[in-house]
Amino acid sequence: MLDSHIGKKLTVTSHVGRKKILTCKGKLSETFPAVFVVELDKDESAVERVSYSYTDVLTQNIKLEFENEEAEE
Repeated sequence: MLDSHIGKKLTVTSHVGRKKILTCKGKLSETFPAVFVVELDKDESAVERVSYSYTDVLTQNIKLEFENEEAEE
């Protein structure tokens, strides 16, 4: 499913720890069989790229929101 969203901007909301939530914006750059890579906006984060596993999405440790889909809903 994520292959069709490569290059699109998204917001990643992740549960970092106990009652801590981290939100960052970027674009989906690559997908692999076990992980996907998000290039973060340089203004908001010191880290350029971050990778997540599909398990994080399935266990709801992270939430992905694509900009185009938010406008439609």
